[in-house]
Amino acid sequence: MAYAKLSGALLVQKGAPIAEAVSVPRVTPAPSTREGDGLLARHLKSLKLPTFLSQYQRVAQQYAAEGLDPSGYLLRLAEAELIERERQLIERRIKQARFPAVKNLDSFDFAAVPSLDKNLVLELARCEYIARQENVIAIGELGIGKTHIAIGLGMAACQKGLSVGFITAISLIRELLEARDEQRLLRLQRRLTGYKLLIIDELAYVPLTTAGAELLFDVVSQRYERGSTIITSNLPLDEWYEVFFGSKQLAGAFMDRLTHHVHILDMQGENYRLRQSKRPLQQREDNGTGRGKRIEPGVGSR
Repeated sequence: MAYAKLSGALLVQKGAPIAEAVSVPRVTPAPSTREGDGLLARHLKSLKLPTFLSQYQRVAQQYAAEGLDPSGYLLRLAEAELIERERQLIERRIKQARFPAVKNLDSFDFAAVPSLDKNLVLELARCEYIARQENVIAIGELGIGKTHIAIGLGMAACQKGLSVGFITAISLIRELLEARDEQRLLRLQRRLTGYKLLIIDELAYVPLTTAGAELLFDVVSQRYERGSTIITSNLPLDEWYEVFFGSKQLAGAFMDRLTHHVHILDMQGENYRLRQSKRPLQQREDNGTGRGKRIEPGVGSR
């Protein structure tokens, strides 16, 4: 019976269809344990599986000692790899957001701001409003915690896998004016529009120029029903026209787009930094009047 050699060790009977080809694999000696570990390490690096690489030996020893199913060993490594990748993605999103500080909602003192609807804030932390392209406006006096709440909501969005940008109103206007003068305004506007959540902090602390107000309006207008925007301000909404140097027409158009789908966070209370500064004084007064934990000399000092 005649055979034809196609390539390597692949042999085919003459006249037979290709489907009847017989592959004869070449047998190579199995690598030693050390060689195998080296090959596995190189493969894991090539596949970009650093968590597999760092944990597979420890997990393998654990599963071997306990006589567990090898498939569970692979499942555990795969889960560890996914968890580590998600952690790194969250860290990257937080870094790209450019928060001035890392703050979470669980560290916010809701009791100190009784006017703030805690249930609404926790509902917003689920980020469903972002999927609906709704906005949030936090209004309150200086130092009440508006920025803390805004960052906390931004952090929650990062953990949900959403792109977030944080910037103060003054910095945003400056960047927009510089981009316009340097003929790169469209590029900056595309970046601002691309965020799933854009946080504009401290609007209305300083009145805007006409050019600045118009550029800010363009940002809000371009994001309308495309992404969510959080704005913090120390001015009530009915006074926002002052930000635009009395231009009620521009302020009206701005507010129309911003408040069409909006959640208002009313934050009234004592200034956070003032409240913190009072605590040591209050503790000293409590100790002096017997209301605190004052230890008299010679008592309880044994």
